[in-house]
Amino acid sequence: MATGFAHSRTIVCIESRVTWKKSGKVTEETRYYLASQEEQARTPEGWIDLSRQHWGGVEIRNHWRRDATLGEDGTRTNQPRALANLALIRSVNLRLLAWRGLDAWLPEQTEQLNLHLANGLSLIQAPL
Repeated sequence: MATGFAHSRTIVCIESRVTWKKSGKVTEETRYYLASQEEQARTPEGWIDLSRQHWGGVEIRNHWRRDATLGEDGTRTNQPRALANLALIRSVNLRLLAWRGLDAWLPEQTEQLNLHLANGLSLIQAPL
């Protein structure tokens, strides 16, 4: 089956069911993934583990940095363009801090930049 993605070999379908302990409510979800590996490369459990590893890494590497250090989840707008622009600005900020070697402890760095705005301006104005 053609997917339109040059290196895709397999379409993986993962169905999940969650029962919420407090309410007893059951939710079901079906997710689809494209993979560059052949279907036989993994067992069904292996495909599930791969999905969990991927999303766990995204949460740790990306979401925590964006939320804990830049307050992304506290954004109160629901306008798609504003959200996209704010996400872009946050990405640029994280990239500038990493490029300058300042991302060792982001909460401390962002606090220092908030206290000393001139230091933040120097990050933007510094030559590449």
